[in-house]
Amino acid sequence: MKRKSPQEKKALSYARDRRNNYGENDKASRKNIPKSKRLRERAHRRGAHLVLVQTEPDDIETELKRERPQHWWRKWPDTPLAEHVGFALKRRARQGMIDEDQAAAKIAKLPRVRRP
Repeated sequence: MKRKSPQEKKALSYARDRRNNYGENDKASRKNIPKSKRLRERAHRRGAHLVLVQTEPDDIETELKRERPQHWWRKWPDTPLAEHVGFALKRRARQGMIDEDQAAAKIAKLPRVRRP
């Protein structure tokens, strides 16, 4: 295995590392992801119960097959570190914390990230 230079390691870090830009604490997803899955299933069970209570016994099977979960949720991947740093530099330039030319030069140095 070939030894990596510090520059190669930094480029790999910018491409592989991720940052949470959703606006919540990065540790909060440990609780919020399972909670969202529970809420989705709970809504599905409630809907199925309503179908059982409100429909005639002959139509229950067709109604249950037609019924969909009412609460839809899915996970979103975190942002690659290079994109996150680019957004931060643009924000700093917009707010006047750094010069726009300086921010553009730093953003140009960041590696391009391909999103899956």
